[in-house]
Amino acid sequence: MSVQTPILKAQELTRFYEVSQGPLKPAAVVKALDGVSFTVEAGKTLAVVGESGCGKSTLARQITMIERPTSGQLQFDEYDLVNASDDELKSARRKVQMIFQNPFGSLNPRKKVGSIIAEPLVINTTLSKVEREDRVRKLMDKVGLRPEHYDRYPHMFSGGQRQRIAVARALMLEPKLVVADEPVSALDVSVQAQVLNLLMDLQQDMNLAYLFISHDLSVVRHIADDIMVMYLGKVAEYGKAEQIFKQPRHPYTQALLASTPHLKSENRKQRVILTGELPSPLAPPTGCVFHTRCPFATQQCAEQVPDLRDFDGRLTSCLRVAEIAADQGRSRG
Repeated sequence: MSVQTPILKAQELTRFYEVSQGPLKPAAVVKALDGVSFTVEAGKTLAVVGESGCGKSTLARQITMIERPTSGQLQFDEYDLVNASDDELKSARRKVQMIFQNPFGSLNPRKKVGSIIAEPLVINTTLSKVEREDRVRKLMDKVGLRPEHYDRYPHMFSGGQRQRIAVARALMLEPKLVVADEPVSALDVSVQAQVLNLLMDLQQDMNLAYLFISHDLSVVRHIADDIMVMYLGKVAEYGKAEQIFKQPRHPYTQALLASTPHLKSENRKQRVILTGELPSPLAPPTGCVFHTRCPFATQQCAEQVPDLRDFDGRLTSCLRVAEIAADQGRSRG
């Protein structure tokens, strides 16, 4: 999607899990990631969006090297993460850091803020205590924490301040890629914008690449350069954020946007409402995995697996995308 060399590139990435169904039944295979391909460039943000169970957190575990993929290719910087040695993974992990969803649970309540932020330096560098404190205090200032916060405990801070502490800890080793897993979903709406603005400012200052995971498209509207919408381990739609917000093409993307409040009347014209529950990943639907909830589905959708193909400047996995787009265009006209 760009002529620049991506800092992260995944091709046909899969992660399967065997799940026991009891002593008399064979183990079932859950395809948590099923052929996912994408790129992330330095200084850019790829937002991965979808409901719970779509594979977002599994993807985060592959990129942060908590798990190895079942198959496919995953290239980060100069590292081949699928075939990397333990030493190579150790080096790569320093350049990939994570911001977790819950700032209340991700910080050690028994440690002071200065120690929490300095911990990556203790583990990964030979800096002296004085040098570590100097770097921690500089980074605290960069993320909007005051000097007196250094010797306080996490319970003494608000949710937004705790997430700033978590952001500082993630940036302590000067990573090239930050995986942000629902980083504002546990915060009040009034605080979410502050944290998102902080992340964008830090990205500009440090040329950071973000993989931003969210279930809410409205959260990523202003921070994402590209958006990948996932459903049951597969990519539903993938393209530039501006295109997807202006004219989503996959019915699932349209449904996600329809569930977001809009002030402008033109954004409320196309209402695609989801029905039913997300199918079990132990027994995904045949054909298009979205067909059981799609208002446009036909018998063909239940039988044929759609390829991820280019349509209207983005990749879409929908057999009827051209027909649906034409029908919606006529209804708007």
